[in-house]
Amino acid sequence: MIRELKTLIAVAQEGTFAAAGAKIGLTQAAVSAQMQRLEGELGFVIFERKGRTARLNSAGRQILAQARDLIRLYNNLGSASVDLASPVLVKIGSIASAQRSLLPDALAKFHRQSPKCRTHVVPGLSLDLINQVDAGELDLAITLRSPFSLQNDLRWTTLTREPFRLLVPGKTKGHDWSEILSTLPFIRYDRSSFGGRLVDRFLRNMHFPLHEVCEVDELEAIVKLVANGVGVALVPQTATYRRWPASVRAINLGEHTFYREVGLVHRTSRHLSEPVKQLADLIVAIFQSVPKK
Repeated sequence: MIRELKTLIAVAQEGTFAAAGAKIGLTQAAVSAQMQRLEGELGFVIFERKGRTARLNSAGRQILAQARDLIRLYNNLGSASVDLASPVLVKIGSIASAQRSLLPDALAKFHRQSPKCRTHVVPGLSLDLINQVDAGELDLAITLRSPFSLQNDLRWTTLTREPFRLLVPGKTKGHDWSEILSTLPFIRYDRSSFGGRLVDRFLRNMHFPLHEVCEVDELEAIVKLVANGVGVALVPQTATYRRWPASVRAINLGEHTFYREVGLVHRTSRHLSEPVKQLADLIVAIFQSVPKK
């Protein structure tokens, strides 16, 4: 199977069966036959074939990563300097607010416990990160809870629930959030994001007349816009903003308070390596150790 794995790596590098064959001295038909033989040995399909084109599917991308490790070890057989405990790479996706708050603490503890492991943090929006976990491109991801059902082999663990507040410029008078929201310019949390959809649903249910002036996805940008007097905004109180900047004031929505749920998405435990399980456990422990607001 070593020969087939080397051919698989060539296909991934060159992009097509024909180009891979030219590089390693095989015909396109021979490359195709090797890939079919490899799929037969594995017991599942690793390519999506359409006409004369073939591209790796999610299972194929996982096999490719394992193939590169196996070929590296194979090439080092007999070498006195080979380290069989080669570094393991854990890829984790994360929304921006988690990267600015508790994820670094979990990563620091993980690297102290597993100094031979490496991590790669991939930023992104929740929907994109969930899709990357599903495709096998990420081992796990910290995202907002999806309004849609997750695929059957994905698991969700709630890390925290963040209450939404009405954020107003520091000099704004009054504490009646509904009156302030109805009268002052409004900065909207982008409706294409999961958090923005929660705000949109809340506003539609409350039937508030709004004077919208801006729509932004980045929470830090929204806070700065409010601080500069552009308007007011409904934003979640994340771990980053356990204490708001002095230039803004957060008003509690009382019985109308709604929440965004932050959690961890990963495949079922039987599909996770030990380092991934270890990092997942640390993330859960770090988030759950924070006092509730």
